[in-house]
Amino acid sequence: MAANVTNTVALTPGYLGATAAQWGDMKGQKRRLWMLIPAAIAGGLIGAVLLLSTSEELFTEIVPWLILLAAGLLAIQDRVRGWVLQRNQRAGRAQSSEMWAIPSVLLAAIYGGYFGAGLSVIVLAALGLSLDDNLTRLNALKQAIAFATNVTAAIFFVFSGEVIWLAALVMAVGALIGGVLGGRMAGAIRPQTLRITVIIVAVVVAIIYFVK
Repeated sequence: MAANVTNTVALTPGYLGATAAQWGDMKGQKRRLWMLIPAAIAGGLIGAVLLLSTSEELFTEIVPWLILLAAGLLAIQDRVRGWVLQRNQRAGRAQSSEMWAIPSVLLAAIYGGYFGAGLSVIVLAALGLSLDDNLTRLNALKQAIAFATNVTAAIFFVFSGEVIWLAALVMAVGALIGGVLGGRMAGAIRPQTLRITVIIVAVVVAIIYFVK
């Protein structure tokens, strides 16, 4: 419990750095921010409350499955998104499809508040299933949503008495540097390369949790 709570608090500067690094790719997505950030905040708070209310055994058992689910969703997102868009266009509701991102982001944020590892890939998969855009722009939106989720949970955890502050401070420095560098790299590589990289990382992380 202490390790997970400390990790969430320590990664907050990293999410901030990544969001700032890709802010240029947020152009034209203001409406999406107003629509999805409240869901991210609500989900982060719900997840944080659940974490402090449930057993560590349950926490350990479901994490690798959630990460694998996210990787699978990201792998098939183009097909699923195309089906959703075609369905909405036939019904004359092409623009309303973006509203489907709200419940998806809420569920992803609940997971993020509960356990931060894999949050980014889950949010990215949720956005890819409901928003018609390229992966680089969706990745930038993901950064802002993940930051809102993480900072909400972190603020809640600050008052839990579980944070190991020395470890959190040391990790926060590395997280800030890594977030900035990662955000810049995400905007410089091809979207397909980014997708494959994220899927591979997610599967490797899930395998590690299964082994442990």
